[in-house]
Amino acid sequence: MSNAVSALNGAHWAAGIATISEAPLQGMITLRGDLKSSAIAKAAKAATGQNVPAQGRANCDGDIGLCWMSPDELLVLCLYEDVSTTLKKIQADLCTTHSLAVDVSDARAMFRVDGENARDVMAKLAPVDFRTGVFEPATFRRTRMAQVAAAFWMGQDGAFHVVCFRSNAQYMFDLLKTAAQPGSEVGVC
Repeated sequence: MSNAVSALNGAHWAAGIATISEAPLQGMITLRGDLKSSAIAKAAKAATGQNVPAQGRANCDGDIGLCWMSPDELLVLCLYEDVSTTLKKIQADLCTTHSLAVDVSDARAMFRVDGENARDVMAKLAPVDFRTGVFEPATFRRTRMAQVAAAFWMGQDGAFHVVCFRSNAQYMFDLLKTAAQPGSEVGVC
């Protein structure tokens, strides 16, 4: 069996107005079903300790949590080494409920945008209002960043977590670096 590696081998760049880092391997499970169903809510909470988030929200505690992707879809976050166990638990808990749970960990890449000007970097790339008081910790969006489908949320520490398809990882990293070039602040905050 081969060792799992991230898409960009832990790429990191800190020479601009924000720090751009590829996150370590992250367990990610797509869970589809009726999000108003008590069975889905119970299985999701059992897997993560978090309640199903409201639309446009992410309920996360570090690397573990739930992100609202659409009216019938959650992104379940867990430790990479626990994804198989977590997936089996969700599937067992929902064996009599119309649902789909699938491991998408190795099909995705995750980045972290951190620093005082992280909002400026994000605001250049997505059609979202990133002003303080509007986009706050636990706010979640699924949209496009330039030409790439992406999902992102702000953690409690003010850093942004960006998820994209693994095949777009280099493009996303370069895009974030370009938006974080020195002297490119736009004053979103």
